Order: sequence, then structure tokens, then C-alpha cells
Amino acid sequence: MKANAAVTALSALAHEHRLAVFRLLVEAGPEGLSAGTIAQKLDLVPSSLTFHTQALQRAGLIGQRRLSRQIFYAAEFESMNALVGYLTENCCGGGQACGPDCQPLEVKPAKSRRRA
Repeated sequence: MKANAAVTALSALAHEHRLAVFRLLVEAGPEGLSAGTIAQKLDLVPSSLTFHTQALQRAGLIGQRRLSRQIFYAAEFESMNALVGYLTENCCGGGQACGPDCQPLEVKPAKSRRRA
């Protein structure tokens, strides 16, 4: 990660609501959460949530997918790990890996059942 990308990501996280959204999505894992669920859990009005998720998306920290009429957001773990790696790359005198590396379990699609 380059310095300007790190600054953009840190700027996006430098707000109480955006930080709360990002932490909630990290906790939710790769499946993410629907916009309605995020708004409900964080007590945010939809227009405010949209504003904050757009900032996180521009920074590359979250992604979105549409499922029918719902929008789901999920943390971009590669970007998060890159940011943490950038912040800790010179930690412990350099040359040592001492930063966390989050690797969420991948969700496997449910197998379809055939009727006999």
C-alpha cells in the first residue's frame, strides 16, 4: 500500500459512524450485512448510512453487492490487511512480521438438495 492510499483509508475511518460501520462489517465477515441491518444496529438513518458507506467504498475498505432490492456491504479484508501491514511494516525494527493478518473463513454456498 502506498502512503496516499493509507491516508485515504485512514481519513475514511476518521469518523465515528464510518468506523462503527467498518468494525461491524469486519465482525460480520465475508457475507457482510444488508444496509437495513447496519442502519438498525447503529441507529443511523438510511441517507446518513449511504453517505458513510460511500466514503468507505471510495477508500476501498468495503464493497457492495445487490441481492434483489437489498444492498449488502462487506469489509474488504485484503485492503484492511494492507492498511495494517503499511502501519506496521517497520515495527520491531523492520524485517519481522508483527502485525495481525485477518483471514476470515470463506462461506461455502449451500449445496442444493435434489428431490428423489
